[in-house]
Amino acid sequence: MQLDVVSDTVCPWCYIGKKRLDQALAEHGGEGITVRWRPFQLDASIPDGGVDRKAYMQKKFGADPDRTKAVTGAIRDYGDQLGIQFNFDKIKLSPNTLDSHRLIRWAGTAGCQNEMVDVLFRRYFTDGEDIGSHAVLIEAANEVGMDVDIVEDLLIRGADRALVQREEALAREMGIQGVPSFVINEQWVIVGAQEAPALVRMFNKLLAKEAEAAANAAQ
Repeated sequence: MQLDVVSDTVCPWCYIGKKRLDQALAEHGGEGITVRWRPFQLDASIPDGGVDRKAYMQKKFGADPDRTKAVTGAIRDYGDQLGIQFNFDKIKLSPNTLDSHRLIRWAGTAGCQNEMVDVLFRRYFTDGEDIGSHAVLIEAANEVGMDVDIVEDLLIRGADRALVQREEALAREMGIQGVPSFVINEQWVIVGAQEAPALVRMFNKLLAKEAEAAANAAQ
C-alpha cells in the first residue's frame, strides 16, 4: 500500500497527524505500507525571509487574543498527549515553506525522509527556529546524516523548486484543500489528523482488500 502524506511544515495539525501516524504504524507493524511525504503550502504568498508571525496570525485569525489562546491551547493539549511540546511563543517568523519541502524531497532520496519531517516540525514548533532559513535547513540535514555540502549547493541553485511547486499543484488538482491529507494508492483521500486506531483499521481493511484482489488475479 502506498501512503502519501500531504502536509505543510508549519501546520500544527500535520505535526499531530505525523505522531498519530507513527503510533499507527508501530501498532500495525507497517508491513506492506510505504510512506511518502508530499508538499503543500498553506500560504505560498509569504515572501522569502518570512513575515512577523504575530502580525501574520492577527491578520489571519483576527486580533481577539481569547480566540487565539483557545486555538493554541487546544493544539497544545493534543500535543501533550503525543509528546509534542508546542512553544508558539518562541516562533518569531512565519516562513515560506517551499525550501523546507525541497529538503524533504531530497531526504527521501537519502532514505531519511520520515526523520527529516520530524526534525523540521520539532525545530519550528518546539525550538522556534526559522525553517525558511537555509542555515537552519542545512543544520537539519546534518542532524539526519545528509551530505550538507550537497544540500547547500542544491538550496543555493534553486534545485527542484519547480518540481515541488508542480507536485503541490497536483495535490490541489486532486481536490486537496486542507492538510494533513492521506492519499492511499493514488486513489483515496482521507483528510485530517486521524486517530491512530482509525488509521490501523484503514490499513488492515485496505491491505486485506489488496491481498484479496491479488489472490483473485492469480486464480
